[in-house]
Order: sequence, then C-alpha cells, then structure tokens
Amino acid sequence: MNAPVSPVVLVVGAGDALGGAIARRFAREGFTACVVRRNADQLAPLVAAIAAEGGRAIPFGADARLEETMVDLVNHIEADIGPIRVAVHNIGANVKFGIRETTARVYRKVWEMCAFSAFLVGRESARVMVPRGEGTILFTGATASVRGGAGFAAFAGGKHALRALAQSMARELGPQGIYVAHSIIDGPIDTAFIRDNFPERYALKAEDGILDPDSIADAYWHLHTQHRTAWTHELDLRPWTEIW
Repeated sequence: MNAPVSPVVLVVGAGDALGGAIARRFAREGFTACVVRRNADQLAPLVAAIAAEGGRAIPFGADARLEETMVDLVNHIEADIGPIRVAVHNIGANVKFGIRETTARVYRKVWEMCAFSAFLVGRESARVMVPRGEGTILFTGATASVRGGAGFAAFAGGKHALRALAQSMARELGPQGIYVAHSIIDGPIDTAFIRDNFPERYALKAEDGILDPDSIADAYWHLHTQHRTAWTHELDLRPWTEIW
C-alpha cells in the first residue's frame, strides 16, 4: 500500500526571513515545502533547518517573472512531488527613488517582481487547484499596497497592482472553493536588511517594536485554516508600537 502523499506549500520568495518562516511553519504541519528563489544555493540553510525539525523541503532556483519557468515548475511539483495545497507569493521589491530618478527599467522591474510574478504564481496555482475544488493562495502585500509615499512610486504601483490582482482572484475563485487572501505587512520586519540599514528601527526589537517573521507565519497558517464560512480576504499586521 502506497504511503499518502503530503500536501505541498509552494513559497515563492523564500528568503531568509518571512518566506523562510512561512515554509518552516507549514512544514511543521506536515506540508512538503517547495521553496523558490532565484538562486537555489541560497536556500540550503532553510532546507537544512526544516530537515532538522523533521520536515521536508525541496529547493528550486527560478525567476518567477518568467512564464514558461513558472508553468514548468508547477507542472513538475504536481507530477513528481505532490498536490499544491497552498501557494504563497512573497516577493518584495521595495526600492526608493525620487520620481525624477526612477528609470523605466526600475519601474518595470519592480512591477514585474511585485505584480507580474504574482499573476503567474496565482494563475498557475489556480490552474491546478480549481479542478480539485480546494486550495489557498496567499499574497504578501505592504503598506504601499494601500498608500503611496514620496520616493515609492514604483513600489506602490506594483503593490497596488498586487492588491487588485488578489481582490479579482478572490472574487472569481472563492465560489470555486479556492481561498485567496492578501496580507498588508505594515512595518519593518526583523531582517538582516533592517538591522544593517536602519539600526534605529532595529533597536525597537527589544520592545517588540518590529514584526517577527515567525509571528507573521503563524498568521498565515491561521488564514489557511479558517473555515470557509468565515474567510478573511485582507489582513493587516503591524507591531503594537507602529503609528498608523
């Protein structure tokens, strides 16, 4: 008798902080974590950490902005690893340029990372989930999803587009049994980038003043486990000290 196949969580943008925490959280619940970033070698510590906790993780190096790449990736996972039960798009692309210094290349690249890659991840996940009548698709947004700021025209444009994509998908796919949710991460996350570039903000960690990736991952798990009689489409998360 064949052993049951573990469900898969696909985490696109599985970096060292939030994406990795989400992968670890779902792996602890018995999911096989298929973790994706452009350089697969950089996923080795995450894969090892999940294995050390008794979980299973499979790394993939892929550019989520390339249609053929994402089609092939989803097909491979479905055929050779297991059914994608949860898909998480967690690509950031936060950059700051004054509008006069924002080149067409920068704007296009940020949009591709924030929005176009999310479209590909969402479309391909829906393609395999809808026939099964179940699945969860989670998109990581930001403060810029709902409010533009000086110097953030490219980032806000991309994140606004992501939010619109999530809303459209939720309205279309919800009645087909597919749960689509969008999170607004409003505040700095405990990452090496914040530590090295914004030490004054990182100092707030001592008083729980920055977002803990593991706490965000717990919220993502909670979203996935919500009963369909009470789905949350949009969830905003921020430290208790954040002014909003």
